Amino acid sequence: MRTLIEHDLIDEVRLVVFPVVLGARERLFGEASGRKPMRLVDTKTIGDSLALLTYEFVRDA
Repeated sequence: MRTLIEHDLIDEVRLVVFPVVLGARERLFGEASGRKPMRLVDTKTIGDSLALLTYEFVRDA
């Protein structure tokens, strides 16, 4: 996923969030040097405890 983001090959990211802390793991987006700004465009609740978050990358106009 990181490589696709770095090469601007992804238009949006959809994350399903389950509110549980599991400890130290590898970061989802890593420590990328070229940060890509994202905008939250949609949120949905799935059942009682999941959240579906949709982000779009902010492109230069």
